[in-house]
Amino acid sequence: MSPVTPYPKRLIEVDLPIKRISAHARREKSIRHGHISTLHIWWARRPLAACRAVICAALWPDPVDPLCPQKFREEAAKIINQFAKKAAIELGNSCSTESWEQWQVLAQPENQLDANNPQHLKSLRERLLDFIADFANWDNSTQSEYLETSRALTQCAHESLGGIPGTRPLVVDPFAGGGAIPLEALRVGADAFASDLNPVAVLLNKVVLEYIPKYGQQLANEVRKWGEWIKEEAEKELGEFYPKDADGSTPIAYLWARTIVCEGPGCGAEVPLMRSLWLAKKSNKSVGLRVIPNPEEKRVDFEIIENIKTKDVKDGTVKRGSATCPCCGFTTPVASVKKQFKARYGGTNDARLFCVVTTRKSEKGRFYRLPNQTDLEAVRKATEELEKRKREHQGELSLVPDESTEHYNTFVNRGPLYGLTNWGYYFTSRQALALTTLVRLVKKVGEKLSEGDDRGLEIAVQTCLALAIDRQADKISSIGRWDVARENPQGTFTRQALPIVWDFSEVNPISGSAGDLKTALGWILDVCDTNFILPYPGQTQQANAANHPLPDDFAQCFFSDPPYYFSVQYADLSDFFYVWLRRSLGDCYPSFFGTPLTIKDDEIIVQSPQHEFAREGKNNAFYESRMQKAMAEGCRILSPDGVGIIVFAHKSTSGWEAQLQAMVNAGWTMTGSWPIDTEMGTRLLAQNCATLASSVHIVCRPRNTHEIGDWRDVLQELPTRIHEWMPRLAAEGVVGADAIFACLGPALEIFSRYDTVEKPSGEVVPLGEYLEYVWAAVSREALSMIFENADATGFEEDARLTAMWLWTLSTEIQPSDASPDEEETGNEADDEDTGKKSTKMSGYLLEFDAARKIAQGLGAHLEKLTSLIQVKGDKARLLPVGERSQYLFGKNAGQAPAKSPKKNHKQLNLFDSLGDPTEEESIDWGDTNTENQGKTVLDRIHQTMILFAAGRSEALKRFLVDDGVGSDKRFWTLAQALSALYPPGTDEKRWVDGVLARKKGLGF
Repeated sequence: MSPVTPYPKRLIEVDLPIKRISAHARREKSIRHGHISTLHIWWARRPLAACRAVICAALWPDPVDPLCPQKFREEAAKIINQFAKKAAIELGNSCSTESWEQWQVLAQPENQLDANNPQHLKSLRERLLDFIADFANWDNSTQSEYLETSRALTQCAHESLGGIPGTRPLVVDPFAGGGAIPLEALRVGADAFASDLNPVAVLLNKVVLEYIPKYGQQLANEVRKWGEWIKEEAEKELGEFYPKDADGSTPIAYLWARTIVCEGPGCGAEVPLMRSLWLAKKSNKSVGLRVIPNPEEKRVDFEIIENIKTKDVKDGTVKRGSATCPCCGFTTPVASVKKQFKARYGGTNDARLFCVVTTRKSEKGRFYRLPNQTDLEAVRKATEELEKRKREHQGELSLVPDESTEHYNTFVNRGPLYGLTNWGYYFTSRQALALTTLVRLVKKVGEKLSEGDDRGLEIAVQTCLALAIDRQADKISSIGRWDVARENPQGTFTRQALPIVWDFSEVNPISGSAGDLKTALGWILDVCDTNFILPYPGQTQQANAANHPLPDDFAQCFFSDPPYYFSVQYADLSDFFYVWLRRSLGDCYPSFFGTPLTIKDDEIIVQSPQHEFAREGKNNAFYESRMQKAMAEGCRILSPDGVGIIVFAHKSTSGWEAQLQAMVNAGWTMTGSWPIDTEMGTRLLAQNCATLASSVHIVCRPRNTHEIGDWRDVLQELPTRIHEWMPRLAAEGVVGADAIFACLGPALEIFSRYDTVEKPSGEVVPLGEYLEYVWAAVSREALSMIFENADATGFEEDARLTAMWLWTLSTEIQPSDASPDEEETGNEADDEDTGKKSTKMSGYLLEFDAARKIAQGLGAHLEKLTSLIQVKGDKARLLPVGERSQYLFGKNAGQAPAKSPKKNHKQLNLFDSLGDPTEEESIDWGDTNTENQGKTVLDRIHQTMILFAAGRSEALKRFLVDDGVGSDKRFWTLAQALSALYPPGTDEKRWVDGVLARKKGLGF
């Protein structure tokens, strides 16, 4: 087959050091100071490490490719030789030890590359990839040696590939969002064009891509100067509303609880809604509340207890949205709670202040006290002052945002369900007073700066200050929480949603402590200081991705991370900030803030299932048709020799198919795919469910032919391509769901190189049908790897499916029961309006459609394997071995207990301390009669695992030896494979290892 294009392949089309890049991308999640994620909240932002590496690999040609210009080879060899010398001498403190030692070796004269020597070209490729892997490290992202080298290679590649001397390659991102992709394009020496439909995203990109590179240190100085002025003025205006304590302590946070009136017969007490009574919960510090019912006064009082034990802290007053009265014990149901809140606009302004958190000058730590009359008086005065200012306010917009939220009937924003029907209701009077004061001061800075002669700098400074106020809005709302583990206020957006919370923290914006205005300004300045290294500005524009403003054949790289169906409701979420930015920056950007809320009609997402648009407007069909237009626009604006990269991480196979179909229909040919691990393993979605740990970067080119493919040729080439690709992924540690989806790129290159693929009958083959064959090819190849090239067809379908199922989940299963993220969401009222307790499926979960396709590819039938697989809704579950005991041994057999009993030895010996893998706690499994052997090899292995777990050593021996089960080679091959596939720390892993440990002793 002839090459897809007459152009040289880029590095990303032949190789990428994904394991090292992934490590840097994961580490970046914990990096804060100077990272653009701290400029302002934006959702699902790409890791800079991954973007930086991918852009370099996409812009630089592969020196081994026969079509690679010799000019690039020679210049790249010279540049990388020079870098090796510099790295060996100057970068010992910034490179990892391994990288530094490697560059020291490569710097030796005998190891210098000569591009005119064909044998050196592969080494040149390897060194370019090594450089990319090292450059992905956050610590190297601002090092001059790395920056100069990457920019020199980018310029050399551009000119060698026909670019006009003196120009730079253009990287375009039409879904720019938080700006990670265009930022990294500028960093490595390309031009960047960033567009987005959402004005909040456009503002963020303007700051990072235009203002910081253009004004540099001057911008930071002005932001620092005027930020200090705003802080001082705010302290003067707001000081009386946040009074210090008589002993000089400073309140840093006020803890509030929304309240209801108890509906118990004859009660009527005020019930503060609190999910937890903890105030601080650390290994060395514990502070909690004790509830004191006061039925005579129809209220609840509190007492603060220090050094409290967990068993002494009672449950809160609210659970699953229903509130229990401490005075009479009556539980007001969630429907009534919601009704009361609706009548009081969410209950924000009649919430109960129950604790004040303070700091002291002479002592470290946080201190907790009950509110006093001074606190309550300050709140009253703030309410009066806000009402006074509302009456005096003149202007087109209300002082406090009053834009409606009633259309947000989605899982993203639960507020309207509880009466928060306009944005002002999300803030207490004092919070609104503080924010409106800060907004007015930002506008006043704009007036003062207008006396100068640089309107651009004025807008840049005012924009940065407005973003700092947005950071305050995130902290100062009635959805912010107090984190008892870290003793710090958490913002509104702890995740990609706007829940209603029962008890919330109110930050003191002038406290000089965490979460205040000074802290917010510090984050903005850190981003300015870190990104001065950008050599020139990019270009930012508000634009619809489905109708791009750039001309045809204009860009050299189209790189974007489009939205994934309803994964993130960007516009709905960003309205929280938009209403405040509209008041602080409306005069600076009249075209951005001409509508009451952000534009939603053209936003390419699916509204959540509960949303009215999901039925008729913004449903799957809307998303898929608009996404195809956006992909077609990307193909149109890209030069014929350009490269496209689309990032996708949707776990749904139907989501993948729709995205890929859109790209094929839009005229793209896929040439590769690379999974880069961008997520932390403890994230909530990773628990016992096959979600992608990686974001798969699909590499593509504009299709330059109009050929019709032969279906037989395509199917013949597919297994060979998968066989070449999967071992390569495995060598990089990519397995499971990530590997399955990562195979789509090379598999689709075969199919997408044609305009259409036809069967001998002339029938056009749809992409969905081809993908069924892709799944089958991937499954067969995975099985050959799982069983170390043993003939997997010798196993029954239940064994093949179990092995593939566990392999698919192998990057996802975590031994812990819950993630930190899961524990931190306990104060939220999401989905509590149903009053129903959520149930969590145990076992090993896959999306049903993925399970169906895997089974189909293996020749297995889910409907015939009900003793192994349980299907419920859109999920399919591989049953834990313990749940199969009755099927394997009969109805009198028991099941494994939820927790295995611990051994209780009176005296330890050496072997106990080492841990004997052949011993297992005795578990009462009921009748585990082994007279009937399992029907399949997998059944028999599961029987031996249960015998081992039950401590029935003699029965296990008879089963394996006397009954001949252990004489089947397939038994031990499958057991060994399962040992490698079961997640560490699981019962199944321990049990199968116990059986394997007896193999040699039993003579097998």
